[in-house]
Formats: sequence, C-alpha cells, structure tokens
Amino acid sequence: MRKLFDSIRKVGFRRGPDRVLGGIAGGLAEATGMNVWLMRLLVLISFLLPVLGVGAYVVAWALTPWQDGSIPLEQAFGGRLER
Repeated sequence: MRKLFDSIRKVGFRRGPDRVLGGIAGGLAEATGMNVWLMRLLVLISFLLPVLGVGAYVVAWALTPWQDGSIPLEQAFGGRLER
C-alpha cells in the first residue's frame, strides 16, 4: 500500500489551499490555471451526473494529498501521519 500512496504523492497534484469543502476544486484550478470559482461551478455541475459526479469527488477526496502530503485514505489505514 505504501508504494501506491507514494506514487500518488509523486504526481504532484495537491488539494488547493483556497478551499471551501474538500479542496478538490481548488487543487484542480491551481493545476489547470483556471479560475477557482469556475472550477467550483464545473464540479457542482458534475454532481448532476447521478453516481459519477459525487462518486468521482469522493474518490478524489480520499486519494488526493493535502498540501502537507498526507492522504486521508492512507491515514484511515493507519499510515503516515507525520507532516
């Protein structure tokens, strides 16, 4: 499992520091160079897709590292907690 989480960290995508809920839209906006509010609107529109929008957000939330590199799913399994 550690290799999986380390490879996720190596991608370089992080949740944005400019966050409202989970920081996914902020991270996507930072990575793509888009306006954060436009990205939030696109994420909200994706929620209109019954399972795909919310499901993809939950998966992204569980696997996307915070700015400090910690990953929620890894912490749930008792993994890395140092900052």
